[in-house]
Amino acid sequence: MSPSDRPRLDSRDVDTGELDLAEIQAAVREQIDAVERALITGELPLLTRLNRRGLRLVQLADAGWLIAVMVGTMLVRFGWAWPDYGKDTYAVSFLVTLMIFTGALYFGGLYERDPRLGSPPVLPRALPPALGAAGLTALLNLIATGAARELGYTTNRALPMPIFNLVVLMLLGPVGVAVNRWVAKKLRTRNAGPPRLLLVGTPEDLEVARGHVEEASRGVEIAGEVDRPDDVLGAVHALEITDVLIVTSEWLDDLYPEAIDVLEFANVSVLQRVSAKETMFGLERVREVGGMPFVLLRPQTIAPSRANFKRFTDLVYLALLSPFVLVALGFATVYQLVVAGRPLLFWQTRVGEGGRTFQMVKFRTMGVRAEEDGNPQLATQDDPRIIPACRWVRATRLDELPQVWNVLKGEMSLVGPRPERPELTREFERKIPGYARRYEIPPGLTGLAQIHGRYHTDPEYKLGYDLQYLVNWSPVLDLEILIRTVWVVLARRI
Repeated sequence: MSPSDRPRLDSRDVDTGELDLAEIQAAVREQIDAVERALITGELPLLTRLNRRGLRLVQLADAGWLIAVMVGTMLVRFGWAWPDYGKDTYAVSFLVTLMIFTGALYFGGLYERDPRLGSPPVLPRALPPALGAAGLTALLNLIATGAARELGYTTNRALPMPIFNLVVLMLLGPVGVAVNRWVAKKLRTRNAGPPRLLLVGTPEDLEVARGHVEEASRGVEIAGEVDRPDDVLGAVHALEITDVLIVTSEWLDDLYPEAIDVLEFANVSVLQRVSAKETMFGLERVREVGGMPFVLLRPQTIAPSRANFKRFTDLVYLALLSPFVLVALGFATVYQLVVAGRPLLFWQTRVGEGGRTFQMVKFRTMGVRAEEDGNPQLATQDDPRIIPACRWVRATRLDELPQVWNVLKGEMSLVGPRPERPELTREFERKIPGYARRYEIPPGLTGLAQIHGRYHTDPEYKLGYDLQYLVNWSPVLDLEILIRTVWVVLARRI
């Protein structure tokens, strides 16, 4: 398709009747309403459900390949005359090894939906999880061998997995994983057709981007171009777009957050071109499309596999910290009963993951009638509602310790954005674009905003810290924030 024949959506098209603007606006409005319903009900769109079904098939293919490698290695080494303790014992070993390897691939993000454009090669991504899984399996093998010797056995019959077999699995496993995804990509292209791109930007940027994509990207169709941000959603609907490339980065402010949310909900990938000056900010996960650098824009910054891994690390950290937490809880309970009396605890409705509300608990540090007028208020540095003897309790964050109960229930995390009250969040959502992105993960006992800011820090500044946390999350970052929180507590900084 030549540039002159390529569809565009702008006011001139509407005036000439080429596109029914009212119909497009109604469809876009329906998509926006669907996003809002999904946030409330958790219902996923059909395309997302189909993608997840496809990912499950890929998981089964990976599992089949790993089993084939393990069995094939044993057949090469022993034929059908396996060691005396038999195939049933090895079956248990294979099952444990399979669970470890598939778990490593899952937490490594190999089962998340990748955009069809600019995805990095699978093999380099699969090698680190495979290496970690092999190391963990080898460690369990050594532990089982030591236990067997202690029990008087000469061989490890609990988890027999020779190192040679693990090395073969570590090397061949990622190869099969990469092949499975190559096959899945080919099947997807055959069934759904090639990616249909929409280029978004100024006429000058569109001309440059068009030349790059047509020259360097094979199997990609430029289905349309728009030179006004307001036309993007209508063009995506009218031209059945699968991927949007924003080639004029300054336009992102006009598309974020509502348009980006709608496109993600519709399984349309959105990528923004990175300018030379923006590369100085140390951007990660830059993708290449048509020889141009892009970053993938995701309303859901933390993938489900990483969110589940975060929950796992929460429980691990909480178990390690439990002796200190129990001692601090006991001391704070006695102190609060003496200086503040009853009721000891204070329950309040807060907004958590997905915008859902929950009952957050904390030690009561204000008078019983602190908000008897019914109007919610943010705490201030010298808030007169605080009981004088409890000021240091708030300053050291000891009043937040009962929220460990919320963490155990899964309503909160050890680290994350602090939860706010529904009345306040509605106001923040109206005033601060992108505020709702804080709801992507459970709120935290502490967070990046808390170790840098104070109770009275402006909510928009806190949001900046929260979004940085979402983009850069890792178990190491959580550990760093927990350690720095201890310093904040000892310094009594609010």
